[in-house]
Amino acid sequence: MEEGDAVIALPSSGVHSNGFSLVRKVFDIENADLLSPRKELGGKGLGETLLTPTRIYVKPVLALLKKVHVRAISHITGGGFYENIPRSIPDGLCAEIEKNSVKVPPVFDLIMETGNIPERDMFNTFNMGVGMTVIVPEQEKETALAVLKENGENPYVAGKIVRDTEEKVRLV
Repeated sequence: MEEGDAVIALPSSGVHSNGFSLVRKVFDIENADLLSPRKELGGKGLGETLLTPTRIYVKPVLALLKKVHVRAISHITGGGFYENIPRSIPDGLCAEIEKNSVKVPPVFDLIMETGNIPERDMFNTFNMGVGMTVIVPEQEKETALAVLKENGENPYVAGKIVRDTEEKVRLV
């Protein structure tokens, strides 16, 4: 891994299985109306939205590994960005994620607003719409995006690798 490498995001299908203890508390699930359509969820009910099946990335990532030099892969599970991405970043480097590039589905905004949860805590608990990140050399970024698209993903560049001796992931 080196400075300038691209961080590519693979969108999640929603909450996946991360942070459900907090979700249950925020929405008081035992007493919540889970079936009624909600405008902020695109007309879906809370129950349907929360139970959207987890995306599986095996086939697209295997195809990517055959065509591009993948430097790192991070599955964004419990612990969100701040606990998962750093595991694959060597000392002296940092994944700098452009917050504005992250395509956050409405369910996360609803969780944040309903539970009055700070943004930092949201990115430290949930996938925020990114189920997986892959880090590839900058010069292979376009090929990586094309391979992932050919294999059913809707990837996008979420950031880059920068030099940093203090942090392994930073949202800017």
